[in-house]
Amino acid sequence: MPIVLVVDDSEVDRRLVGGLLARDIDWLVEFASNGREALELMQTTEPDVIVTDLMMPDMDGMELVTQVAVQHPNVPVILVTGQGSEDIAVEALSRGAASYVPKDQLADKLLETVEQVMALEKADRHYNRLIGCLTRAEYQFELDNDPALVPPLVDLLQQMLMGMQCCGTTTRMHAGVALEEALLNAMLHGNLELTPEEVQETRAHLRQGADLAAAAERRLQEPYCHRKVFVQAKITPSQAEFKIRDEGSGFDVSQLPARGDPQTLQHASGRGLVLMQNFMDDVVFNEQGNEVVMRLECHEPSEAASV
Repeated sequence: MPIVLVVDDSEVDRRLVGGLLARDIDWLVEFASNGREALELMQTTEPDVIVTDLMMPDMDGMELVTQVAVQHPNVPVILVTGQGSEDIAVEALSRGAASYVPKDQLADKLLETVEQVMALEKADRHYNRLIGCLTRAEYQFELDNDPALVPPLVDLLQQMLMGMQCCGTTTRMHAGVALEEALLNAMLHGNLELTPEEVQETRAHLRQGADLAAAAERRLQEPYCHRKVFVQAKITPSQAEFKIRDEGSGFDVSQLPARGDPQTLQHASGRGLVLMQNFMDDVVFNEQGNEVVMRLECHEPSEAASV
């Protein structure tokens, strides 16, 4: 049974998060009141994922992220951010946090985020020895607008990143989150032009393995039925580049928030972009707004080599 460790100095908030997690999924939820207590618990039992508040006494969420990245690199940490802590959240993402959920979006986003991170953490590594012999890999895909294609594609690209020792565990997970966000954005927002409510419903159904009704219906209609998502990936032991293009009308790129702007953390519409910008070294959109190029440089040779 998967274990989720909830870390928060407020008993009310701990129980709130635990209740949201236990409501729909059969997980074992454990609790700690601060980062130091969490690390002590992890000496005997390592959780599958940590959900932590940022502001706590003794050892806060920032220090917990740093310590977990060193002592338990295979355990992802998800931040719960409050109003006014956006700049700290950006810093924590850069230090190794797997994702974040604004406190006022817990009911809508927490379960989805935990499931997303846990699924990415379980990426298959059986072929890493063979992949490690590669010096360069290039892929080109033309995807139908079926969101079910996204997880296996992200899984494949993660395997290549790890197997070729381009990055370590934390960066592999970050890259997976960024790729998933970009691919789903291209399909659901770009090609199918679903409403924000339909996008949220589709993402929820995707993680639950349920029927993707809104996307399936739109895929059969004109002009959406002819649109594709084009994916190019180039991976070497020193760097990786991912180009994702849809055939939708695009968006006004002048309205994009600046890289590292902490205020975007509080806006649901900018969450995917925040994750992409913080988890990739470079994120560039074309003028039309229907293509993004994301680049990742190898920063963790020692960690990657030890995996």
